[in-house]
Amino acid sequence: MAVGARVYAEQCASCHGADMEGQPDWLRAESDRTLRAPPHDDTGHTWHHADQFLLDYVTSGGAETLRRLGATGVESGMPAFAGVLSDDEIDAVLDYIASHWSEQARAHQAEATRQAEES
Repeated sequence: MAVGARVYAEQCASCHGADMEGQPDWLRAESDRTLRAPPHDDTGHTWHHADQFLLDYVTSGGAETLRRLGATGVESGMPAFAGVLSDDEIDAVLDYIASHWSEQARAHQAEATRQAEES
């Protein structure tokens, strides 16, 4: 967990908050349609997504991931961390984030991952 905590503090906390609280009014996009950084605790939606989606979002960045999904009408300020963080660091930070979820959120996320892997 120490690696994940360090990576989160160095790379994620400036947008997502030191306590994973996200940006204020995160459910509303900025005037330029850029999504605000969501919380990574149970009040956010990170735990709604399968492992591979989260890995892609961190590695490729929000804009690229949304483009691949065909999402329109919004932009993402989430940078790509490929070449910035190693795969092990990305895995560690995602594990660190997940360690802050409730048991119910972890179970939901595990099921989302299972379903994504089956499709």
